[in-house]
Amino acid sequence: MTPTAVVVASPATRPPATASPQPSPSSPPTPAPTPRWDEVPAVASDPAALAAQLVTVEGFIRDPTVTGDQLAWAGHAEQLGISRLADYPEWADQVLSALSAAPRAAIAASIEAGKQLRSMHSGPIPKNLPDWHIVQPPPIEELMTYYREAESAFGVPWYFLASINLIETRMGRIRGDSSAGAQGPMQFIPSTWAAYGEGDVNSYHDSILAAGRYLRAAGAPGNMAKAVFAYNHDTRYVAAVAAYAEAMHADPAAYRGYYGWQVYYPTQDGPILMAVGWKKP
Repeated sequence: MTPTAVVVASPATRPPATASPQPSPSSPPTPAPTPRWDEVPAVASDPAALAAQLVTVEGFIRDPTVTGDQLAWAGHAEQLGISRLADYPEWADQVLSALSAAPRAAIAASIEAGKQLRSMHSGPIPKNLPDWHIVQPPPIEELMTYYREAESAFGVPWYFLASINLIETRMGRIRGDSSAGAQGPMQFIPSTWAAYGEGDVNSYHDSILAAGRYLRAAGAPGNMAKAVFAYNHDTRYVAAVAAYAEAMHADPAAYRGYYGWQVYYPTQDGPILMAVGWKKP
């Protein structure tokens, strides 16, 4: 396997310290307006507000009655909140302490995973946009059936497959070859697909099954670190995959949040959001 096309782990840009003026102690709180679920979430710009925002967002993610656009919005808001904490690590203790145990652990793991991924891509900012097309992935439940099928067939835990899918293509949102020629939702180079793939490399089902087949051949489930290292020969990649995977293992609802994470790409003018339907101009 080869590395995926780069997906920015921290899309937020550090705002100026005065970006969010605070009300005076005597001012009554202003009720927050109901979000527009079809709009990009507005991430909070101070630690207290971010803590309150993430408490609400994580509540949505763990409420099984929250689905569709509202769940997608919550996942995107979680992603942006975690990115803000990457930009302001000094806020982390205050924000995380406001959360209950399960979301606190998942967000802490996500911060660590993002740190590992960013360190893999610390070179110059790309000068050109990738030749990608951003598509809507299958419904969250459908993807889970594919992970579970691969787990049943090959013994690879579903949460490792979901973690790789998240890192490689944001759950299959990215269509287009990586810089190394890798293809499909799980990013196979042609030679590896020829050895382990069956069907269509761009099929979510076929690609996830092939990933399970490849990981088992590389040592899974007995030695997941070895198997993931075979997928991408970088210990930082292995650490990131393990962090997201263990977050979902400890709290399967974390998968619902990760499903809503979007594609951001670095440019000279800052990261850009590549929403569903985006194509290179």
